[in-house]
Amino acid sequence: MIQQNGELLEPHLDKLGASNKQVFGHPAALFVLFFTEMWERFSYYGMRALLTVFLVSEITKGGWGWSNADAMSLYGWYTGLVYATPVLGGIIADKLTGFKKAILIGALLMTLGHASMALEGFNDYFFFIGLGLMILGNGMFKPNISSMVGQLYPDKSSKKDAGYTIFYMGINAGAFLGSLLCGYLGEKIGWHYGFGLAGIFMFFGMLQFYFGQRIFGVIGNTPQSAAEIAAVKEEDVKEEELPKKVVRDRLFVVAVLMIASIFFFLAFEQAGGSMSIFAKDYTQRVLEGSAATSFKWIDAILTIFPIVVVTYVLFSLASKIFKDYPLTIIFTLVSFISIAILGLWKVQREFTSLETEVTVSWFQILNAFFIVLLASAFSKLWEKIWNPSGPVKFALGLILVGLSFVVIAYGAMDIPQGAAAGTVRVSMLWLILAYLFQTMGELCLSPVGLSYVSKLSPKKLLGLIFGFWFLASAIANKIAGTMGGMIDSISSQYSLSTFFIIIAILPISVALILIIMNPLLKKKMHGIN
Repeated sequence: MIQQNGELLEPHLDKLGASNKQVFGHPAALFVLFFTEMWERFSYYGMRALLTVFLVSEITKGGWGWSNADAMSLYGWYTGLVYATPVLGGIIADKLTGFKKAILIGALLMTLGHASMALEGFNDYFFFIGLGLMILGNGMFKPNISSMVGQLYPDKSSKKDAGYTIFYMGINAGAFLGSLLCGYLGEKIGWHYGFGLAGIFMFFGMLQFYFGQRIFGVIGNTPQSAAEIAAVKEEDVKEEELPKKVVRDRLFVVAVLMIASIFFFLAFEQAGGSMSIFAKDYTQRVLEGSAATSFKWIDAILTIFPIVVVTYVLFSLASKIFKDYPLTIIFTLVSFISIAILGLWKVQREFTSLETEVTVSWFQILNAFFIVLLASAFSKLWEKIWNPSGPVKFALGLILVGLSFVVIAYGAMDIPQGAAAGTVRVSMLWLILAYLFQTMGELCLSPVGLSYVSKLSPKKLLGLIFGFWFLASAIANKIAGTMGGMIDSISSQYSLSTFFIIIAILPISVALILIIMNPLLKKKMHGIN
């Protein structure tokens, strides 16, 4: 029997027909989802890193020359719809396809979407068709893969939060590599190369998931098979016996956390909008002398380190499941060899370049890099040292993301009111520090949110409620786009510092409300903690 902290996970997995092999003390199936989600996030964040910069870049540089406000409006609509469609995707998976088929359909749609965007140089319509396909594909993919993670653990397992944190490390490994490589190719070589590269690795992710489906047993099968899961899971039997008030109370807690997440993500999602504009127009990105040399070495380490870490995870998984699932490992290995070659090419190209100009998209890798660096530490913190309630963790996340904008506001104090783009530039250290605070906030809130949605929601509505979780992110992204579009008007009337302070105040205020509500919310969770 496989025992973790007094828990026996083997019987739970055996009942579901899933593999009971373990990697780093967690089900091997978790790491198949880890790599699938990693490549999906590679494609999404690779494209997101380019979107705003592409739209506002001069036509002479291959961009579309849009205004900041127009670019932020499209960014807000796109990212908002990306997180709105999971509501429909969750319903479709719950009622028709099951989680596995929904994930594969979503991956295929997103692969086609990136391929269409790679053709934007031939016709502008390909760009918008690609955005549409990615919106639909994400809707089928996103809520359902998160649901499958939760089903690998008993509901009251102390390992579930840690499992979601490991899964979140995969999300951010993909986000890091996508922002780094797609952003670099797009800005330095050609926009369509960056958009196209994102699609290639989405295709790899689809293949490795397709050939590894048996590892999940009946988890994620058609709704008819999901009924079989309910028949064998003690948690579902107990759920049917709960009083309606308990279910209602737990859903109230989920709703409160969803609303709080809106205020986190309306700040956090400025990364692809107003923070990109700040990086492009007001941050010193051309480096010389020792600063340039230091940056090249730091960039090289940042490029190679995550590839090494995730490769280690891959080989650990391969040692356990290669015999049973060889094609899953082979496709993932081929993709990683490709990534390593691209990473080394990028490093070599930068060291031989006479000019060192930091790309705008480079700053977006920092969040993902800090996630990969800190995720394990936060996982151990929750497991072994300090494990406060979900609302307290959310409050910490909101405070930290608010502080990140206090940092940028402080750094922007030397930029005068109404300063034109490029006339005044400040140190890039302010953005680096801001991303560190944002990352710590994200680790307190986002994986914990996924875990609590899984634990507090009725199983028969799990896909739908995960869809609503992402709908909250959709609302946040639309608000983020609208707020980001105000950067020019607010900075001309007041200052850039004022703009960023306004963003900081919102999440910090909500954090204080959550701390006050914590005793009530803990009571309404009825033993789920």
